[in-house]
Amino acid sequence: VLALLLAKCLNRDISAAMRCGTRTLLICLTLLNSSTAADEDLRLRLLELTEEMAAMKKELVAVKSARRLQTETEKPPSVHGESEGTRAYTDVESLSIAMDSAWLIICTALVFYMQAGFAMIEGGCCRAKNVQNILLKNLTDVCVGIVSWWLVGWGFAYGGPYNDGFKVSGFVGMEEFAGLGFYEKDGVGNIEPTPTTLNWVFQCAFCSAASTIVSGGVAERLNYPVYLFYSFCLTAFIYPVVVAWSWGYGFLASMNDVGYMDFAGSGIVHMTGGTGALVGAVLSGSRLGRWENPEEYTPHSMPLIVMGTFTLWFGWYGFNCGSTLAMSSAADGFKAAQVAMNTTVAAAAGGITVFSLRIALTRGMYDIGGFCNGILAGLVSITAGCANVEVGSAFCIAILGGCFYQGASMTLQKLQIDDPIDAFAVHGVCGCWGTLAAAIFDWAGADFYSGWCGFSCAVGKDGKCLEGAAYQGFIANLCEVVVICIWTAFWSIAVLYPFRSMGLLRATDEMQLYGFDVKKHSPTKAYVNETRIDKEEIRRQEAEEAERIRVEAEKEAQRKKKFKPVKRLNELAGG
Repeated sequence: VLALLLAKCLNRDISAAMRCGTRTLLICLTLLNSSTAADEDLRLRLLELTEEMAAMKKELVAVKSARRLQTETEKPPSVHGESEGTRAYTDVESLSIAMDSAWLIICTALVFYMQAGFAMIEGGCCRAKNVQNILLKNLTDVCVGIVSWWLVGWGFAYGGPYNDGFKVSGFVGMEEFAGLGFYEKDGVGNIEPTPTTLNWVFQCAFCSAASTIVSGGVAERLNYPVYLFYSFCLTAFIYPVVVAWSWGYGFLASMNDVGYMDFAGSGIVHMTGGTGALVGAVLSGSRLGRWENPEEYTPHSMPLIVMGTFTLWFGWYGFNCGSTLAMSSAADGFKAAQVAMNTTVAAAAGGITVFSLRIALTRGMYDIGGFCNGILAGLVSITAGCANVEVGSAFCIAILGGCFYQGASMTLQKLQIDDPIDAFAVHGVCGCWGTLAAAIFDWAGADFYSGWCGFSCAVGKDGKCLEGAAYQGFIANLCEVVVICIWTAFWSIAVLYPFRSMGLLRATDEMQLYGFDVKKHSPTKAYVNETRIDKEEIRRQEAEEAERIRVEAEKEAQRKKKFKPVKRLNELAGG
C-alpha cells in the first residue's frame, strides 16, 4: 500500500503530492500504533517525516499566496474597484494610502502655520509704524506663492520627463503645469486620483516659506510692487529650479554614487531664502538713519517675537518630521521619531548658545531677541541632517550653528548691511552650515554613508555598503551649497537691480520717515490704542535729515571746487 501511494505522489503536482503524502503519513502512524513499541527507530523516522510534511505545507501556502498576489497586482489598482482593466486596492494598500495622506496633510498644516510665526517675528522686529506693511508682504508671499507654484512652480520642480528615476535634463521639469496630469480619466467619465495632489500640497507650503524669509531682510524700505514681483519670480522660477536639482531628482541627486543629502531643506529652502534676503538688503540699502540713530530701530514688540519663535518651533515638527513623506511602516515611524528628537534638542542647544554669547558680549545683559534667533539658528542647522545624524551630533551641530549665526550677525553690522531680522545670518549662514553638517556628521561613520537610506548604509551594485561614500556625500552637499548661492544671488540681482536703476526699488525718505502704514494703508495704524504720531518729533527728524543733506551737498561742492583748477588746466592744454 505504501509503495503504491508513494508512486502516485511522484506523478502529481505539489498540491496532489501534499495530499498523498498526508495519507501516507496517516497509514504509517496507524501501522506504528498497531506494532510493538520496541521499534524506536521507526518511530523517530516517522516523527521527522511529520515535521517535513508540516514544512512542505507551510511552503505550499506561501507559494499559493504569492501566486494570488502576483495575479492581482498585474492590474493597476483603482478607487472604482474591480473592472476589466483594473483591480480594487488591497486592504494593506488602502490603509497605507490613508495613513500617508493623513500624515502629510497634518504636517502640511503645521508648515503652513509657520507663516503666522514669520508674521509675528517680522512684525515684532520692525517699528510700529510699518507693521501693516510687513504683514501685507507675509500675506502676499503665501497667496502669490500658492498661485505661482500651481501655475509653473510644481512643473519646473517635479515635472518630468524622467528616466530610471532621475530627470532626463537633470536641470528642470517640463510637465504637469497648472495641475495637468494630476488625474487620470477613463472613457466613461470616471476620474482616477494620483498621489501627486498630496505631494503638491505639502511642497507648496515649503515654497511659501522660502519666499517669506526674504521679506524680513528687506523690511521697512522696499516698495511693495517691487516685492510683489520678486515674490512671484522666487516662487515661480528661482526656488522651483533649486528643487528640481535636488528633491526633484536632478543632477544633485545623480552626481555620484550617493548624491546630496538635504532631508528637509537647510539648503534648498532656507539658504535660498537667506541668499535672496542678503541680495535684497544690499541692493535696497539701509533704512533711513539706521546707523546714525540705532536706538530708534529696536524691536517694537518683544512678545510678538517670542510668540512667533514658539510658533515656528511648533511648525518645524511638520517641516522636518513630515519630510519622511510617509507613515505606513515601522521604519517610517522610527525615522519620524528620530527626526523629532534631533529637532527638539537642536532648537534648545542653539537658543542657549546664542543667549550665552549675548550675555558675554553685553557684559551680563539678557537679550531675548538673540535667544529667539538662536533657537531658529539651531532649527535651521539641523534641518538637512535631522534624519541621518545621532542626537549627540545634533546637539553639536546646533551649538556650532549658534556660533556661526552670532558671527554672521556681527559681521553684517560691521559692514553696515541692514538686515532687520537677521534673515541671512539665521537662514543663509546656518542653512549653509546645516547642509555641510548633514554630510560631516552622518551616523554611518567616517568611511560609509547613510544619507537618504536612513537606518541603513548606502550600498553599491554588489549589495554591500559603499566604502568611501562619506567623501562623495560631502562633495555632493558642497556642490549643493555653491550652486544654490550662485543661482539665487544671480537671479535676485537680475530681478531687483533694474528697479534700483530706475529709482523704484527703495521707498522715499518721506515714506520711511512717516511710515508705510500712514502713507499707504487704511487704517493708518496697526494698533487701536496706538498714540498719534508726534508732529514735533517728525519735524525734528525732518530738520536733522535736511541738515545731513546740506552737509553732504557742501562736501560735494568743495570736492568739485578742489578739482576745478585741474580741469581748467586740461582745457587750456587742449586749446
